[in-house]
Amino acid sequence: MVKIGIGLPVAVPGRAVEETAQWAADSERLGFSSLGSIDRLVYDNVEPLIALAAAAAVTKRVELFTTVLNVGWRNNSVLLAKQLASIDQISGGRLTAGLALGAWPQDYEISGVSLAGRGKAFDDVLATMRRVWDGQVGGVSGPMPKLPDGRPGVLIGGFVPAAYARVARAGDGWVAPSFNNDILVSGIQAVRAEWARAGRPGKPRVIAERYFCCGPDAEANTDRYISAYYGDASSEYFDLVRADALTDDEHLRSELTRLAVAGCGDVVLLPCASSLNQVRLLAEALLRVGAHHGTGFEIPQSAQTS
Repeated sequence: MVKIGIGLPVAVPGRAVEETAQWAADSERLGFSSLGSIDRLVYDNVEPLIALAAAAAVTKRVELFTTVLNVGWRNNSVLLAKQLASIDQISGGRLTAGLALGAWPQDYEISGVSLAGRGKAFDDVLATMRRVWDGQVGGVSGPMPKLPDGRPGVLIGGFVPAAYARVARAGDGWVAPSFNNDILVSGIQAVRAEWARAGRPGKPRVIAERYFCCGPDAEANTDRYISAYYGDASSEYFDLVRADALTDDEHLRSELTRLAVAGCGDVVLLPCASSLNQVRLLAEALLRVGAHHGTGFEIPQSAQTS
């Protein structure tokens, strides 16, 4: 089964920040399998780890994803490891950390971090975090304790060969971009090939993201959000992201089926509007298009291929 989650509205302009926890609680109550949070620095959004900490406090079941956390411009790997471990422990082991370099040059510039060499720096961050989680980093009071229940899951974002190799070398799976089925399909093939080449057992986990909006103003709200986040229609990403944004039942049904057939294990649907009724409207739409609702929304196995 392909599990269906929902994003927190942390990057939607005009959101009511104080409703973040209620959105999370409603999402769990209505049957979503996970909550996701996206990341920018030079942008009007809630910091994703703080948003997920708020979500952890009001939920018991849903998995918590960073989809993705941009680590390239975060300067303290030990602090980052401790933040992720803290959310994982507070939530009872429900955090899965999707990590990537980050594609926004302004975030690097304002952080005083060079874009050059960022791939090697990312590898160093991953290695340091594992050392922290394994209890191999200490100070005058002794070593930081090894996490009692194991480390958070780690997924790697990016859609270039180096990212696919990094999944096999240092991750548990791949976070696909929020657009373009061809990139998704070729990326899954590449990640699985690298996984097998590295001698890893089984298959890597694959999480896909798509934007959604429900209700009579869905088209306008989607245009407004994607323009704010990715740039207007002249930007290189607007058309790619907008084409795969889900604003009606037909597109929702066909895209979820396509993602299942491609081999995704999880889909996180990211909101383009922040009103609390978006959670309910999406849940109702999923039921209309045939998503199963047991312990959480899922796409039927019959929609998938091996």
